[in-house]
Amino acid sequence: MNEIKSPEVLEVFKKYPKPIRQKIMFLRQIVLDTVRETEGVVFLEETLKWGEPSYLTKNGSTIRMGWKKSKPDQYVLYFNCKTKLVDTFKELYGGLFRFEGNRAIVFTIDDRVPVSELKHCISLSIKYHCIKHLPMLGA
Repeated sequence: MNEIKSPEVLEVFKKYPKPIRQKIMFLRQIVLDTVRETEGVVFLEETLKWGEPSYLTKNGSTIRMGWKKSKPDQYVLYFNCKTKLVDTFKELYGGLFRFEGNRAIVFTIDDRVPVSELKHCISLSIKYHCIKHLPMLGA
């Protein structure tokens, strides 16, 4: 599933400035790769939530990505703020990522994305409902 099948999602990606679009498409590929590499996760839905590309799995918590004109050099990977996900990410990778409260990992256009650590965060999210009872989500 590398191709964007939803015309609505495709339109959102097309509206991002080119440098941001490249960065967000890279995040999208990391999400897709992580789903493929994560045992037991076989379903991924790509849709829009709050007007932004979002990724849902059967037993996971929604992952959303976006960019705002008000912060033109930033792009963000959002997680459900009612989960323990971002708090767990902060414990694991507090010195590596920048966070927005308990809901997002924030990147700037010049950041080098730490792929393996980000994949770990994504894998916890796409399995969330199976691991939410575990200390530190089983990390």
